[in-house]
Formats: sequence, C-alpha cells, structure tokens
Amino acid sequence: MDLFVPRPSLVDGHRMTLFAWGNPRYFPRLPPPTARYFDVETGTRLLAHTHWQMRPWEHATLLLLHGLNASSDAHYMKGIAAKAFARGMNVVRLNQQNCGGTERLSAGLYHSGLTADPRRVLDELIAVDRLPAIVVAGYSLGGNLALKLAAEYGDAAPSALRAVAAVSPIIEIGECVRALELRENLLYQWNFVKDLKAFMRRKAHVWPGCFDLSKLGAIRTVRAFDEAYTAPYFGFAGAADYYHRASAMRIIDRIRIPALVIAAEDDPFMPAEPFRNAKVTGNPHIHLAICQHGGHCAFVGPASGDDDGYWAEQQIVEFAERHAGGPTLVAADTAEAGARTPDPSLPLRA
Repeated sequence: MDLFVPRPSLVDGHRMTLFAWGNPRYFPRLPPPTARYFDVETGTRLLAHTHWQMRPWEHATLLLLHGLNASSDAHYMKGIAAKAFARGMNVVRLNQQNCGGTERLSAGLYHSGLTADPRRVLDELIAVDRLPAIVVAGYSLGGNLALKLAAEYGDAAPSALRAVAAVSPIIEIGECVRALELRENLLYQWNFVKDLKAFMRRKAHVWPGCFDLSKLGAIRTVRAFDEAYTAPYFGFAGAADYYHRASAMRIIDRIRIPALVIAAEDDPFMPAEPFRNAKVTGNPHIHLAICQHGGHCAFVGPASGDDDGYWAEQQIVEFAERHAGGPTLVAADTAEAGARTPDPSLPLRA
C-alpha cells in the first residue's frame, strides 16, 4: 500500500474533514446509474444505484456502504464508483434504509449495526445476478457495518465475498459519540443532530401516527437521539447497550476474509486508539493503515493528472482488484448456469 501524503494545505484533521465534506466533486467518466431495488424483508426495500459492465458476471463487483445521514450520492460513493468502474468493475452504491429520499420504502427506523440488509443484498447479487467475486466497502458507519458483517460470517462467508474494506470505520460507536461531545466537535455534533431531526420529521410525515416527535425539541446530541429513538425502537437497554452491540469491535477478531482498514490519527471524532486493540492488530486477516493525517473520510492528497488525490478511494479499488481476482474473471460455471445480465433499460420495480 502506498503511504498517504496529505495535500499541504490540509494537514489539520478538521480542515481535511471539512474540505472533503464541502468540496464539490464532478465525475464525468462515471456513466449514469441504473436504479435497482432490493427487497430485504417484508415491507422493507432498499434503493441502489448500480453501474454494470457489459458482461457483469465476468467482472468483480464493489458493494458500497455510506455513513450516517449520507446516501448513495455521497462524494466518496461516487468517487470510488468512478475509479472502480474505469478499472472494469461493477459497482453497487447502496442506500441504507431511509436514506437517499427512501423513507417511504420502509416503515421502520435503522441502526448502525443492522447487517441483515447488506447480507440480503449480497445473497441476491450472488444467487440472482450470479456475481462470482464481490468486495464490500464502507465509509464511517458504513465501514463499521462492512467489518461487522465479515465478523458475523466468520468462517462461513460465502465464497463470492472475497474481502471487505473500511475507511474511518466507527468500530467503537460509543467512543465516536463521546468524541462528538467535545467542544471542538460542536459543528459535527450540531450537523448530525440537525439531520437526524429532519429525518424523523420526514419519516413521521410519510408514516403518520407511527412516531412520536414530542421528544425532538429537547434533543441536542447524537446520544440523546439514540436514547430517545434508536435504542427503544430496536429493544436495546439504552444508548450504551446499542453502541456496544452494534459496534464491529465486539467481534472484529472473528473476521476470516481479507479486510482493509484505513484510519487517521487526526480524525476529529473517531479516535485511533481502538484500532490498536489486540482484536484488530492480532487478526492476520486485517490489513491496517493508521495514517498520521487524513481526517474523517477524507484522505485528500495532492492531485496530479488523472489522479484526483482521493487516496483512500484508490486504495480500496486496488485492494478489491487484488482480492477479487481483477476486473475480468473466468466464470464458466456462472455462464453455464444462465447468469442474468442486469438490464439498464428496465424501469424501477414498483
């Protein structure tokens, strides 16, 4: 793995994070996506934006998971997609429940350890699309989800799941929430809470009578939101119980497939210390890179030519190529089985 060299003007973790958060990016080489719905359980449907190669079953596939309050349109989702598609991979940019304007597709809420959703998406990609080599990659809470999914599989991961990758993963949710409560992180806390409140109002609007909004006015922190809504909705004893049970750290030592983890010492709200836990460093399947700089979900280096400087995105694509057999696969068994080619002309499924 190449060493990360930060852009000289972005050596501060806050500056790096905020630059990546707000800097507009354009992806002229990324083709328009095809919408795809996944029915993950009765009454719950996920929307993905997909980019298929001409013969999808002959190519590796990246399944991408976003972070809190983000969507399939997050800059890093499109950034990885553009790089991976140009290297011959299929890409599935998955919206998690209620994200990307999909509140109507699920009656319920969502939490940060809900691995059942990507697991069912994987099942469909393997069984229906006959994709033989898939890498799951996530940013922030999506990174936690990718690692937790791999850990839950343990020795029983499907053969098509070749690896997972995580950038700035929130592997200890409680530590992240504590960091958000520091004075220097007031801006991040305010932004997350603002978005969570807006989400609850949208949810209550499309599902009238299902959610009590009377508690929203008093909520000022992510922890308070989780105490009031997330934990009781899913049957957790409280926010602390939710954070413990939903965090990948609890079982990360069970990962048995290649896993790339990229973190930064100067991440404003995901401390680096949990990544030095023996559960992480003692697992030979985990490829760990703790960079001095990088901020949260940023890792922006100098741009040059076709290289836009988004280093972590490039590392994920190269890691996926190494562990998924490259962009083109020999998959005679899937061809003989009559693999279904995703048809970009199909309308959205009702």
